[in-house]
Amino acid sequence: MTAQTDGRPAAATASAALYAEVQQFYARHMHLLDRGDADAWAAGFTEDASFSVPTLPAPVVGREGLAAAVRKSAAALAEAGEQHRHWPGVFDVVPQADGTIVVHSYTTVFASPRGGASRVHRVCTCTDVLVREAGTLLVKHREVGRDDLR
Repeated sequence: MTAQTDGRPAAATASAALYAEVQQFYARHMHLLDRGDADAWAAGFTEDASFSVPTLPAPVVGREGLAAAVRKSAAALAEAGEQHRHWPGVFDVVPQADGTIVVHSYTTVFASPRGGASRVHRVCTCTDVLVREAGTLLVKHREVGRDDLR
């Protein structure tokens, strides 16, 4: 087996088709989040998914909990008159022997106050474990880190 320059075997590298599928998944996923479409965004997770972020004391578990968190956040942003846009990228897509896909990425969150200039709100790292259910990619686990808290 041929090794990649980072030491991983070639089989651990995503095909072009899988990489494109992952990019499309995140594009749609972040558009739903930024629109505040809580239920559709949460549907991108497994029923028992967990979401860990340093701003919360414990992981959010399950689609209902995830949707509720997005509704709360969307309401707070609307009250503040601010729009957030999540810009994910630099995807490292690593298929696993068990069929899961580990995706490491960076996400820049831009904040745009109504009538004001946009600014970088946060820069985050994200590690997701994706699974397939009925042929659809879903997040089983998400771990978010923030550069400003490291």
